[in-house]
Amino acid sequence: MAPAAIDKKIEALREKIRHHEYRYYVLDDPEISDAEFDKLINELKKIEAEHPDWITPDSPTQRVGGKAREGFVKARHSSPMLSLDNAYSEEELRDWERRVHELSGRNDVEYMCELKLDGMSLALHYSGAHLERGITRGDGNVGEDVTSNVRTVRSIPLSIAKEKLKKAGIPEDFETRGEMLMPIAAFRKLNEDRAQHGLATFANPRNFTAGTVRQLEPSITAQRRLDYFPYMLLKDGRTYFDRHSKTMDALEAAGFKVNPHRKLAKNLDEVWKFIHDWEEKREALPYEIDGIVIKVDRTGLQRELGFTGKAPRWAIAYKYAARGGVTLIEDIVPQVGRTGKLTPVAWLKPVPIGGTTVSRATLHNMDEIERLGVRIGDWVEVERGGDVIPKVVKVVNDKDHPRGHRQFLMPEHCPICKGNVVRTPGEADHRCVNANCPAKLQGTILHFASRHVMNIDGLGDALVSQLSESGLVKNVADLYRLTKDDLLKLERIGDKSAQNVLDEIATSKKAPLERVIYGLGIRFVGERTAQFLAEHFGSLDAIMKASAEELQEVNEVGPRIAESISEFFSDEHNRQLVNDLRKAGLTLTGQKKEKGTKLAGKTFVLTGTLANFSRDEAKKLIEDAGGRVSGSVSKKTDYVVAGADAGSKLDKARELGVAVIGEDEMQVLVGSRRSAS
Repeated sequence: MAPAAIDKKIEALREKIRHHEYRYYVLDDPEISDAEFDKLINELKKIEAEHPDWITPDSPTQRVGGKAREGFVKARHSSPMLSLDNAYSEEELRDWERRVHELSGRNDVEYMCELKLDGMSLALHYSGAHLERGITRGDGNVGEDVTSNVRTVRSIPLSIAKEKLKKAGIPEDFETRGEMLMPIAAFRKLNEDRAQHGLATFANPRNFTAGTVRQLEPSITAQRRLDYFPYMLLKDGRTYFDRHSKTMDALEAAGFKVNPHRKLAKNLDEVWKFIHDWEEKREALPYEIDGIVIKVDRTGLQRELGFTGKAPRWAIAYKYAARGGVTLIEDIVPQVGRTGKLTPVAWLKPVPIGGTTVSRATLHNMDEIERLGVRIGDWVEVERGGDVIPKVVKVVNDKDHPRGHRQFLMPEHCPICKGNVVRTPGEADHRCVNANCPAKLQGTILHFASRHVMNIDGLGDALVSQLSESGLVKNVADLYRLTKDDLLKLERIGDKSAQNVLDEIATSKKAPLERVIYGLGIRFVGERTAQFLAEHFGSLDAIMKASAEELQEVNEVGPRIAESISEFFSDEHNRQLVNDLRKAGLTLTGQKKEKGTKLAGKTFVLTGTLANFSRDEAKKLIEDAGGRVSGSVSKKTDYVVAGADAGSKLDKARELGVAVIGEDEMQVLVGSRRSAS
């Protein structure tokens, strides 16, 4: 057969298989039997085996292939994957709507309502209409590259016809974000099979999904039917369409499995009806949901509303009532988390709740313990908050449930490392401030090695876990003492892999001062604050010696951040860590940046959508020139910078006679010009 004929036959067969994959895995409406589908796959495999040069990465036969991975490489998201704030009542939901109206200056806001699928978040990157990479949510900024496993999920297209993308209005290079989950029927069948073979069963589909996606062997993932439901489409990290409703329609038109149960609501009354309707119907769904997600539909308004430190202001998750039970608190034990936070955990007499046996429940912090009046030995009401995280919600006090007598006190020293435990005035949490605390170690190393910090490629979860558990690395400075012999003693590490990791570690010594500051993991000090600190002080030594008052002279550093920095460097373990990093040859000095004075004493307010700047970019531009950006308009405001669809802040400026300028005028004032992209 001529090459052209072979190519035509192979491509026709692939398209036929893709069509049937779409019918079965996306539409749940198969046109042929499983046996007929397998016959098509086997025919394609036979042809490709005879003509291996014609095999392409997006062929249906290539969903599973290759050997098991040694670990997962970390990957930076194009923009943060933030979690959502929650509402548990109609009152809380209407409070959120009120804030949307106040911040935007509009009352005519439309909302998209979607089912809150109980799975794991996943980002998919397509290049040239082909699946290029799949990344887990991770910490929201950095996740793990799980592409080999993502490729096994048949509701995820490996490639999309360019004509189909064009018709849907989607560019050939794009990113989707969505939820990976396991249908309830598939999960139950899996547990039944495991029980029959005397194996332990899994607690719930959500945790099982997360574990499956992070399997090092793709063939195992392929055996477990997972589904992917996208809910966001990005281009270069930014939302592509001007309305969220258009995004969902476009993804559906492109062949993705978009959840059909969604509604565009004109007001909160319609939102509340959607919530109420699905609370009654949720048990009939083929997958688990724990609430409804409500999003402002217009993308421009989303950008104007912006984000808090943890969540978008333009979206919220309404959580359905949790499932609960009554049981006995046998003990309360402080648990040290990755950030050093000590969380009191109630050890419970096991109780079944919502199909899961619960033996631990969070008490959050000492304020919550005092509010509830909880003592060891109490009988308590426990709920799985949002149907996921068990928490104590109430002490039961009646003749059948006597009160306990032992009070719980938070320890003064960390139960893991014996370092100091502090509680910053005005905050609820107690924290271990020792950066080298073993309980924090793995998360500390992963943060330190991540791409936008020290950029040590190859230090993924699997390797870091081995390094910490073996005792080879007790703090991040120990990374610079590792030898090839050390690494070769670990599992699944070959000579080449070991050398690559050592080379990456050596290269990281050249990282600038702001990366080192960020890498220390000081509470509240993110990438942006680390840069401001480096530019203001010029050296880590100067930061360590600075008083709280001197620290507050730095851009965006207030009393809380200043206190956290002072607290960090007051700990002897952390000062020793800095000395160890100095000896290792890291860059602890930088170039001080003199702040501009062109806009000194001037106060700006930003409103509406800017054409060439994000809100944060415009804010930094003004602040670098010595100006100040405020969130509200007053008589003390000097300029209001108004973009498209400006809201009530523009009206307020005109009412007070405050100067209103556009984006171009702002750039003239700061002495910076940026052309339209």
